[in-house]
Amino acid sequence: MAKLEHGLALEMTRAGFKTAEMEKKSLASGIWPNPQMWIPRHVNGTADWFVAVSYEPGVARIVDVMSSAPGGWRLVASAADTRATPARFPKIATDAEGYATSLPENATGLSATPRQIARAHLASLENAEVDARFDEGPWTSEAALFWQQERAQLGQADWKLTLSYRLEGPVRTLRTSDGGALVWYGARSTEVREAEREGATVKLKGSAAVRTRGKAFAHSVSATYGRMYVTYVPPAGSNEPARVLGEWSDVLESHGD
Repeated sequence: MAKLEHGLALEMTRAGFKTAEMEKKSLASGIWPNPQMWIPRHVNGTADWFVAVSYEPGVARIVDVMSSAPGGWRLVASAADTRATPARFPKIATDAEGYATSLPENATGLSATPRQIARAHLASLENAEVDARFDEGPWTSEAALFWQQERAQLGQADWKLTLSYRLEGPVRTLRTSDGGALVWYGARSTEVREAEREGATVKLKGSAAVRTRGKAFAHSVSATYGRMYVTYVPPAGSNEPARVLGEWSDVLESHGD
């Protein structure tokens, strides 16, 4: 995989292989049909990169970011929308020669800079608070409400929940034809559950439960995930909220006692 991916993406894929191995399952694989690609012009001092978008009706819309490296192109970011009807995807702007326009992470002319949007989104998840600057959906309001419910349920069993979402890697941005932008960013999140008194035990769910072999914990348990998102940011002056259009997440490690 090191010949195909790099950074957090590589770490997440390797973790996915580990989880599948423990489940005695195979990772889903296949070729995504008819990819559309957008290539920004070379910027001195930065790695070249491009975006590929592929949609398989009834399966998913996949958005991948490829970056140049000494050994060739590597996948560095990805996000998927697996809903039956994916959210509307904005048109990416191109110039007269067909190149996309990349923007710096502190670009102005948007409702917020790309880095500010990434940080605001992650802060909403970390604080389990709905942020009105973002449209409702599975990776914004629904995720915040999930954490609120999880914290309340744990509190009833005298456990506490601590969340951390830390931005990781560069924030990559392409201009959209309406003057807005598409922003790609990754994060490392950690959720820690700690017992405040002796009594109830806690089990994790999903891939984190696989990595802990379904064990129940009496004192504490943590899970760390790699997460990646693609988010649409409207132009400055727009009343439209930012829209998170896809996610990729994988548990990197999980342990407790």
